[in-house]
Amino acid sequence: MARRPARPAESSDLDARKAAILETVVVEHINSAAPVGSSTVASAAHLEVSSATVRSEMVALEREGYLTQPHTSAGRVPTDKGYRYFVDHLGHGQLGVTQQAEVRDFFANVRGEVETVYEKTSNMLARLTNYPAVVVGSTPTTATIVSAQLVSLEARHLLLVVVFSDGTVVKHSVLTDKDVDHFDVAEASKQLNALLLGTNLITRLQVPSRNDNVALLVQKAVSVLHAETPTREGEQLFIGGSSRVAEVFDNVQTVREILTILEQELLVVSLVEEMLDRGASVTIGSENRIEPLAHASVVVAPVVVDGDAVGAVGLIGPTRMKYQEAMAAAEVVSRELTKHLGGEES
Repeated sequence: MARRPARPAESSDLDARKAAILETVVVEHINSAAPVGSSTVASAAHLEVSSATVRSEMVALEREGYLTQPHTSAGRVPTDKGYRYFVDHLGHGQLGVTQQAEVRDFFANVRGEVETVYEKTSNMLARLTNYPAVVVGSTPTTATIVSAQLVSLEARHLLLVVVFSDGTVVKHSVLTDKDVDHFDVAEASKQLNALLLGTNLITRLQVPSRNDNVALLVQKAVSVLHAETPTREGEQLFIGGSSRVAEVFDNVQTVREILTILEQELLVVSLVEEMLDRGASVTIGSENRIEPLAHASVVVAPVVVDGDAVGAVGLIGPTRMKYQEAMAAAEVVSRELTKHLGGEES
């Protein structure tokens, strides 16, 4: 996963009054899901102007592409361009005290292999925001091996446990054609450590070619370890709160399409990667290259350990999602996950 470059330039500025009116329309529409009228804006925006003046400015904002009117007799709703302006000019949001405590407690107590931490993090982020959450995590294609061990489960069934320098632990079943005793297993573990220590999953290895039991175990273990390497730069996708898709999207067809997308791991991972490559923390509606996400927004924050991007956390919601809360949650969780993976105290 590439490092995150600088943030792209913001959209052109509006004058103060139009900006205040647009922000009010966005906030009111996010909260109500209904078109927003000029009288509502006039009272909520605290502008010392009449409703007629507000209405005139809303017409101008519609003409400039920031607002649209669903029905001639209705108020107006933001367009993707309107949401983009709102997001680009947001002040820095913060999580509530209770939410911050929940995140700290989670990372203070979460245990298990890295994949388990990723999965639990996605579920926690979904609970925190009420939006479907994703965590993209790298498995160790470039991290070096610090420990390798074979463990006997049954006479012909062994477990290979490999620990990597980034803290990842992977386990693979190793099946043999004949019974092996614990002396051979212990010696094979010793030789595996000597062979694998300091290498990674793309290192070319000189595996012993002997036909004795120990050598055959070593050959089998190395073969299994490299055969099960993930196909896309070692990245995996963990989804939390997928059931919330039906809660946050109104259109049944949109719900079906987004659920279908979430089942396509490679597609979601590439979407998150593209966002980070462009320096985008939010994509809105038509900005998403995937057609079913034309009515959705995606919020992401990178997870960076020792200067290298090892993953990301993200949220998927409707274009009228609560951006400040979602962005603050993603940033806090990504920061705490970074600390956890780097072995720092939260």
